[in-house]
Amino acid sequence: MTTTATPANTTATARTEAPGPAPGSTPVPVLWLALLATPVAAAANAPVLILPDMAASLGVGTSTAAWLVAAFAWAMAVSIPLLAGLLRRRGLAPVLRLSTALLLGGTLLVAASPWLPATLLGRAAQAAGGAGLVAAAMSLAGSARRMGVISAGFGMLGASGPLLGAQLSHTVSWRLSLSVSLVSLLAVPAVSRYAKAPAATAGPQGRFDARGAALLTVLATALVLLPHAPAVALGSAAVAAALLALHVRRRPDGFVPAALLRSPLFVGSALLALALSTSYFTLLFAVPRLLGDRAGWDVTTAGTGQLVALLTGSALSWLLAAGSARMGRTAVRTVLVATGTLAAALAVFASWGPLLLMATLGGVFGATGANAVLSMQAASSVPDPQRPTAIGLFTLCYQLGGAFGPAIATALVLGS
Repeated sequence: MTTTATPANTTATARTEAPGPAPGSTPVPVLWLALLATPVAAAANAPVLILPDMAASLGVGTSTAAWLVAAFAWAMAVSIPLLAGLLRRRGLAPVLRLSTALLLGGTLLVAASPWLPATLLGRAAQAAGGAGLVAAAMSLAGSARRMGVISAGFGMLGASGPLLGAQLSHTVSWRLSLSVSLVSLLAVPAVSRYAKAPAATAGPQGRFDARGAALLTVLATALVLLPHAPAVALGSAAVAAALLALHVRRRPDGFVPAALLRSPLFVGSALLALALSTSYFTLLFAVPRLLGDRAGWDVTTAGTGQLVALLTGSALSWLLAAGSARMGRTAVRTVLVATGTLAAALAVFASWGPLLLMATLGGVFGATGANAVLSMQAASSVPDPQRPTAIGLFTLCYQLGGAFGPAIATALVLGS
């Protein structure tokens, strides 16, 4: 999006939006980008209500079957920066081909495997394929307004995922519920045809930094496992972080560019997104229990109310993204911090059901708004060739909230 009225508006736009498509290129219609990226959100949440059915079918306990959720979250978190790095080096077409192959192969494995280990592998492949499509869509968005459409779609489909998964499971099979991300592939031909952004034409950039990629993967894996095995994960994360820091000093233009880590804009955007994402996922799991304990709502009423709140908050986040260029960076961040703080305060102190739902609405508004606006700010902090890397590392920080939030909710609310 561009503005031409005043120099102040032009400055605001530069502050909140990443560079757009290359001159002379045709931007990918944003609805194709949303279709490419958002079905993975529904796939991620589809198992929430059907874990007992999945466990019975695989002959394992429900707690063991829950690793299908954890495996998906882990693969999403570690694959987004890896495939964003591939996008930076090789361009769009290889990422779309690899992501399609991973998504198809993983879905076939999930559909046919009677054993949990193979099904776990299939879910991880599905998540990796979806991560590549997400990285491509975010890199091609080009503006906070367009990114807002993608982010709002994430929130809406993520909110609808459990109900959609349950309906498909009861009507056909739980295996079909885990295959909804295949819908993304409908957008691949159109995105391939339209896309001419810098990321789509990037060429080789020297020897691949395999050590940097491996260290980042170990660090991300340790952080994802932190809620499940704190002592081991914390020690592993500390070692991996130290080794990665030394590696970045030796190779500042490698898989994790030193310029990103030295950019206050990138670091501030990523950390704020992590905080808001963690808050949102905490509320997502905690509020239904709080509605029952404090307001006396039954499970059906609480679930319906939360679904409406999530859909509303996701839709409203697009308005923030659409107006972010005119508001300026400071105003946008003030709105995000204030909304996130208010949402947390309502969850702590409110006992009236509608106020608790407002906490959920505020949480999803802050998280999806941050994903839309702050990702563009993070991308604007580096030259065009490094935009996919910046977005990949930013999204990794956001995804970590999905690992931390449920663990915090369990410790503070669900475990009591």
